[in-house]
Amino acid sequence: MSDVPSELSKALEQAAEAARLLVASDFDGTLSPIVNNPADARPLPEAGRALIALAGLPETGAALISGRALSDLRLLSSMPSSVQLVGSHGAEFDSGFSHQIDAALLQRITEELCAIASGKPGVLVETKPASVALHVRNAAAADAEAALAAAWAASTSWAAQATTGKAVLEFAVISTDKGEAIDILRDQYNATAVVFFGDDVTDEKAFRRIRDGDVGVKVGSGETHAAYRVDSPNDVAVALNHLLKIRAQSADRT
Repeated sequence: MSDVPSELSKALEQAAEAARLLVASDFDGTLSPIVNNPADARPLPEAGRALIALAGLPETGAALISGRALSDLRLLSSMPSSVQLVGSHGAEFDSGFSHQIDAALLQRITEELCAIASGKPGVLVETKPASVALHVRNAAAADAEAALAAAWAASTSWAAQATTGKAVLEFAVISTDKGEAIDILRDQYNATAVVFFGDDVTDEKAFRRIRDGDVGVKVGSGETHAAYRVDSPNDVAVALNHLLKIRAQSADRT
């Protein structure tokens, strides 16, 4: 694994001195590498251990904020209760959803997307408690393009929030916002600084909520509102361990 880029290292070292620190991360593509079968995703051991260790330090909170359903995130991440889990792109907390779910609309979208996926090998429909996702990663290019185009056309009659991701198009029947989740967690932990890692389009809503003294880290390529960037989940593991080391040293001095 590579070293932490110098500018990011300095920013993490400054955040590590915060009176109360919140460290949050996306799951897929950030703490866990992207895999062809979503059920096979697991956090990199080095990254998972570092996040858990950070959660155990004084005046330090840790969280995963994922597009996954909360139950799936809990199963796949294997995180202890010391790490706060937030599913459904920031809308699903242990206490429930932050907004009311339109169950009838969810069923309608599920049925229409299943019809679109029918006959297109590799096009998969994933139903979550408050959204439905159309996955095309494992489909032929022509089938993927046709499925996405049909889903966009059908969505004009749905009062749903559409989110594009890496080979996925998701429709939520509630308002989802990882930025809102960051603000909720910031208040819960009374955090004076937040460090957030994310790789996908939905993570940009969290990066937009970054304040002075916070650190936003984009994983991979693409436009971003984050001030810092690393290449891969392996680099996230390195950065988390660097932050853990500095934060632990800071705790020892107090």
